[in-house]
Amino acid sequence: MIAKSTHKLVLVPTPIGNLEDITLRAIRTLQEADLILAEDTRTSGILLKHLKISRPLQSYHVHNEHKTVISIIDKIEKGQKVALISDAGTPAISDPGFLLVRECLKQGIEVECLPGPTAFVPALVNSGLPCDSFVFEGFLPQKKGRQTMIEGLKDETRTMVFYESPYRVVKALEQFIEHFGPDRKVSLSRELSKLYEETIRGSLTEALAHFKLKEPKGEFVIVVAGKST
Repeated sequence: MIAKSTHKLVLVPTPIGNLEDITLRAIRTLQEADLILAEDTRTSGILLKHLKISRPLQSYHVHNEHKTVISIIDKIEKGQKVALISDAGTPAISDPGFLLVRECLKQGIEVECLPGPTAFVPALVNSGLPCDSFVFEGFLPQKKGRQTMIEGLKDETRTMVFYESPYRVVKALEQFIEHFGPDRKVSLSRELSKLYEETIRGSLTEALAHFKLKEPKGEFVIVVAGKST
């Protein structure tokens, strides 16, 4: 569909840890925005203050996105340039954004996404596992559907990428062993781009033993080898 307006929504990736990872283009876009939609205005406020950017901020998160999407589209159609950011990384990747993008496109509003930080990319690349073909699964369900989802990936031959909370890393590894077998290769990266960045590689059994001795801390990207063919 041809966009019916020159006004648009711009998705702006923000650093996943190291503030130096923001691009010059991202900074310029935020400086020029009439409105910045932020997952958490307190978190984003710290980044914007660091960048010396003072623009109107509006909260946009998983709990209010359905209620606010129409009013945001109305602002764009009236001429405002709206930028969407999440707390870290690229909006809509395991963060709010998909709903707004979909509705903008339905209304013929142009949507642009800038290239920039996304946690799973460095974790995948430095895992040592094949990254020419992979499947990104995001966060596993916390309870309902978790086992079913993992079981459904038992015969997946591509490298698999997951996000996980430190509180469920051990549980995830135990479940992966149950469904994928103890010898499947895995790489776990935490605190990417931050001071205490760390990657643990080995078999699922070795990784589980490590994190049973050393409490997981920080947000994790888990990269699991696919089934051998």
